[in-house]
Order: sequence, then C-alpha cells, then structure tokens
Amino acid sequence: MRSMKPFTIQLMNWPGGPRKIIGKSVLLALFLLLFLSCSGDIREPVIIWTDRQEFASYAELFNASQDTIKVVVVYKDSPVESLPPARDELPPDVVVGSWLRNDTTIKQFRSLDSLFSNQLINQSIYYPQLLTYGSVQNRQYLLPVSFNLPAIIFATKNSHLVTEDHLLSTDQIRDMASTFNKKNKSNIHTSMGFAPSWSPDFLYTLVQLKGGNFRGNKGTLAWSQEKLELSVDYIHHWTESVNDSVQEEQDFAFKYLYTPETRQILSDSCLFAFTSSSQLFATPKDLLQEISFRWLHEDNRIPVEDDMVFMGIHKNSRNTAGAESFVSWFMKEESQHQMMERSTIMNLSITSFGIAGGFSAIQNVTERVFPTYYKTLLDNVPAAQYITAPTALLPRWENLKTRVIIPWLSEVAMSKDIQSVTPLEQRLADWSKQHH
Repeated sequence: MRSMKPFTIQLMNWPGGPRKIIGKSVLLALFLLLFLSCSGDIREPVIIWTDRQEFASYAELFNASQDTIKVVVVYKDSPVESLPPARDELPPDVVVGSWLRNDTTIKQFRSLDSLFSNQLINQSIYYPQLLTYGSVQNRQYLLPVSFNLPAIIFATKNSHLVTEDHLLSTDQIRDMASTFNKKNKSNIHTSMGFAPSWSPDFLYTLVQLKGGNFRGNKGTLAWSQEKLELSVDYIHHWTESVNDSVQEEQDFAFKYLYTPETRQILSDSCLFAFTSSSQLFATPKDLLQEISFRWLHEDNRIPVEDDMVFMGIHKNSRNTAGAESFVSWFMKEESQHQMMERSTIMNLSITSFGIAGGFSAIQNVTERVFPTYYKTLLDNVPAAQYITAPTALLPRWENLKTRVIIPWLSEVAMSKDIQSVTPLEQRLADWSKQHH
C-alpha cells in the first residue's frame, strides 16, 4: 500500500445535520480511498471543506453520478478561519463557505478562469453582480453558490394594509406600521406596527441600505461616518414620531413579542416582522400559507446578506482535475434541480432552504426551479436587476459583526443619550486586542 497523509473527518459536531447521510457518504469515501490506495490506483478523492450540512447529500449525489471521481466532505466549523491549513493537515481541494471573499482569504484560492475558457462552466448562468463579487482584478477566484435576502413578513389577512406588491422601503414600512398602532384608555399600546429596536439585524440592514457601508479595507474595518450618523438619526426619528419612545417599543416587545416572528404577526400584536429568506422558506408549509412577504429595498436595491456562500479550489489542491469536475457538475442547472428534488424526497428541506441554505446563484435555478418547490415565490421571485452584492468583508467578520457592530447599533438605537454609549471605534479597538 502506498503511503497516505492522514486527514481528519469530523462528524460529531455537525450542527443539526442528517448524521446517517453524512456517515454513509464519508464511510463510503473512506472505503474507496483505502481500496484505491491498496490497489495501486493513484487517484485521490476530492476533499471538500465546508460548514454547510447540505454538502453531505450533494456529495452522495455526485459520487453516484459517475464512477471515476469520489468526494469526501470534511466538516469545518468555520472554513474561513481554517485557512490556511495547518502544516500537518491535508489541504482541501474545494472550500465552500461564507466570508471567503476578503483580501486575506482569497489568496488561498487558485484562479478559476480555465473553467470558463475550457467551457466547463458558462459565465452567463450566474447573477452577474454575484459572479463579479468573487473576482479580483478581472480574475475569478470564487464562484457564488447561494445567497439570502432580507424580507418583511406580515399576516396574509392584513394584506389590505400593504399597498406595495413586491418591495418595501424603510419609509414605507414606517408609514404603514404607524397605521396599525393602537392604544387603550390608559394610553398604552395594545398593538404596534413595527419598531426598529426590535430587530438588531434590521438595524444593521437599515444602516447598510442608508449607506453606512461597513466593509473591510486593507485588513481593517471601514465605514461612512456621515451615513452612519444619518442612519442613527433616522432610527431615532422613526421611534419618536411613530412609537412615542424606545421605552414604549421595548415595553411592548416584553409584553407581547415573546413568540417567534411568524406567531407575532399572526396574533396581530404587530403588523410587520423582519426576517431572512432562509428563515422564511424553512417555515412549515401550513404556517407559510398564512404569511405574505415583501423584499426590503432602498432605491430598488435589495442587499444580499453578508453570509452568502462561495466555492473555490484551494491553491494547493492535490486533485485539481477532480475538483474542477465536481465544481463544474455542481454548477449545472440539472444538477441543482436533482439536489433540490433529493432534498425534498428525503425531507431535508424542512430545515434547509434551497441550495446550501439559500437562493441559487444560478439565475435560472432561482427563477424557474425554486417556484416549483416554494409556491409562495410564484408571485414574488426577487428581480435580478435589484439584487446587490455585499461589500468585501474581513476574515473574522461574523465574530466582529456579532460582538461589536450589532451590540453597538442596538445600544445606540435604544439610548436617549448617544454620548453615553461607548464609541464604535473604542469597541473595535478592544475587540482587535482580543483577536490579535
């Protein structure tokens, strides 16, 4: 038997994943790896690093589609933070995950331009703005896999209160929500349309829509201070002019909004709730029938959420040809249709939406295939020309956003005296000390 470098496959910590499927695909791949090694066959399996549980199923589907290349799925809690590989670790061939598009991590990938020039993948299949987001200096290093969009949901029974058919701006949400507000004889709110302070994720999305533009810039966090201040003023004015005070918003939330967002709007406690397409379309079908939605926009720009999923081939791949075969197979409309069909048959779609937890970056799949599985999309597939890619981010963006930006925005939104809030720059400096 020829010598083999060891590698680790982690199964125990796959969050919520279909363990039987993962175990079966990995054990099969390991068996094939040992068999090929003992028989003297020099072919190696394609190793995929990912935190997306759906790829266990996709790997099985690919392995069954042909008999010359086999893929092994290796779970990584955060692929972006696992790069570069440790010195004694077998490098991946393919990496799939969020936050890969940053100035540091993108150097870990090889150019994919040959996939286009050799006609293994047609560039025109993608949403062009998402494909461009994965390129640097006109060279393609990452291919978009899936993405999610911010949505505003409301009970179908209240559709008559929503005057727009497909999109809602923050101004429209504010104005429509105000008509839903009601008070009792004690001047206490018994219903409240919507409040920015209820959702930290809404606050962040609003700031980005208004031009706050949090982004990575040569390894540091940058933003537009002017637009950020204007966004904070906008939030405070909304609260004071529509809901009287942030205290009333929070008191109302404490009293009425202790159930999931879908239950809140169905109980008529509030008119709107903020959510993501991934959460919306993972809602049980019977409940989804009672819900309507609109895409959140500003000037016809619907922002793609930061955690969009990318796929790339590692620069030190040991099986580049096999990796290219898997990537080109994955990026076919027919393959993704099969993935969704398999997910439906095996009931995997109960916990995961679409392709790798989101809309497919292949435009035809999202616009033509998705509505056959998600009937509520028939009337409101997101318009391609409105979809806007996020800005380039930092490798530790998820941690930075969760621990610094979101808490700061929430505190500022709920504070009467902004000067009493620790400045964002100071919080960023404290966070940097802990992570460097």
